[in-house]
Amino acid sequence: MAFTFTNSRGSTYVLHQRNTTLKNGNTQTIYFFAKDAKEGALDAVPAGYSVSESKNGLPVLKRLS
Repeated sequence: MAFTFTNSRGSTYVLHQRNTTLKNGNTQTIYFFAKDAKEGALDAVPAGYSVSESKNGLPVLKRLS
C-alpha cells in the first residue's frame, strides 16, 4: 500500500521516489508527490523526513533537522 497524503482541500497525493543521474555523473534520489500511484511509489515516508503542506495545498517532503 503506497503512502498517501490528503491535503486540507481534500485532494489525495501519493509519495514517489526516483533515482536520477546528474550532469556530473552522480546519482541523486528525488522524492515527489503525484495524484496517481505510478512506478516508484513508496510505502512510508523515508527516515529523517516529514510531510507538510504548502500555502497552495501541495504536499512537500521536508528534511528533519
